[in-house]
Amino acid sequence: MSVSREDVQHVAQLARLDFSDEAEAQMADELSQILGYVDKLNELDTSGVPPMSHVLDVTNVFRADTVEERIDRAQALEPAPDADGEYVRVPKVIE
Repeated sequence: MSVSREDVQHVAQLARLDFSDEAEAQMADELSQILGYVDKLNELDTSGVPPMSHVLDVTNVFRADTVEERIDRAQALEPAPDADGEYVRVPKVIE
């Protein structure tokens, strides 16, 4: 499949991009090459290949979600450099 400069201009307008004439020509050529490669991949027989969501065999590595004991407010505020007993105090950053 061939991508024309008009196609590149249309997509660039939709994406709010501005290309020079040289960049448009280069983009049209590169996109044509990419779509040509995809067409070549479409020639492969994939009828016996099951669909997959990831190339690698990925397994869940998260730990089991278990209920654990929570710390109280005093323990949470203990490492804070400045606290007023209920909240962590921080320097003012907005004027």
